[in-house]
Amino acid sequence: MTLKGKTVILGITGSIAAVEDIKLARALRRKGAEVRAVMSRAACGIIHPDAVTYACDHPAITEITGLIEHVKYCGIGGSGDILLIAPATANTICKIAGGIDDTPVTTFATTAIGRGMPVVIVPAMHESMYRHPAVKESIEKLKSWGISFVEPKLEENKAKQASNDDIVLESERACGEKPLAGKRVLITSGACTEPLDDVRVLTTGSSGAMGREIALEAYRLGADVTIVHKNTAIPLINNIKTSDSDSMREAVLNYADDEFPDYYISAAAISDFAPEIYSGKIPSGEGVTITLLPKPKLLDGMLALKGKNPDAKIIAFKLGRDEEDKAKEMVKKGIFMVAVNTPDVMGSLSGRYRFVTESGITETEGQKEEIAKELWKAALQP
Repeated sequence: MTLKGKTVILGITGSIAAVEDIKLARALRRKGAEVRAVMSRAACGIIHPDAVTYACDHPAITEITGLIEHVKYCGIGGSGDILLIAPATANTICKIAGGIDDTPVTTFATTAIGRGMPVVIVPAMHESMYRHPAVKESIEKLKSWGISFVEPKLEENKAKQASNDDIVLESERACGEKPLAGKRVLITSGACTEPLDDVRVLTTGSSGAMGREIALEAYRLGADVTIVHKNTAIPLINNIKTSDSDSMREAVLNYADDEFPDYYISAAAISDFAPEIYSGKIPSGEGVTITLLPKPKLLDGMLALKGKNPDAKIIAFKLGRDEEDKAKEMVKKGIFMVAVNTPDVMGSLSGRYRFVTESGITETEGQKEEIAKELWKAALQP
């Protein structure tokens, strides 16, 4: 639970997107957070405070009283770890940027910013309001103060509140430790598809789940993350879409040649072979012989470029059984760590991995989210 022990102060303002905050509060709590909500009067007209109280398991704050709630939670020494304003209206964003506190939410914001605690803002409004020069200037001003924004989805002439998954991820990043801050992380993930004829491909059973979890954990830890894959794009992370091993190799080597990353994690099931392509469609109903041609190793290309950033760490994955000796040879060639796993892990949500480094072999197992955390703990070792 990535927010365990953290207190999230959830600011709710008068956007219709406030109806999503019941689910958002529950999503934060599932990650281990304690959630305390503060609502503007306009928000109370959209969603009842009792519903928010139920979702948070604490009474919703709808006014500042003699208990000085804003100081208790967001002042110096306050118990809050992060102020998350979701949804944030155009009115609220401009007021916060101007230091105006005339609602409980803006008063909490002024207090939090003065304390220097993490603040995450999630805009939600009509698109025309989002594009207003004063709103855009206010957002840039707040970003210059170190405030994080989760950008809205622009659909149906509306700047819709981002998904709860994106909001939770940005909250995890904002209030967690950031040992990867300022670091560039490049990850390959998932399967490659090699064309066989006009309609068929050869591929593997890789789902990309491991690469996705490694990328998400790197983002939580503060990195600038780029993932190269053919799967569904991961929000908040730089995505480079590829299909076959050639396009993946080209994308990775071009990235590295321009500026070699601080960490390169080769989690993709990159094709070792590609078939000779049949012209047209292979006729059905009769046998056919397929010739497989070896493909160059992407890891060799990255090792050749590593001199651009000698301190960079390369982490590889080795699929098979009893592959530790081969992994040790890879480490001798300059790879920092090799994660050895067996074929049954491919496409699964969990697995067992052996991390091979110069220091020896460590074993870990569990859900791939947990494996990703352990991988980064090992990668951050000197």
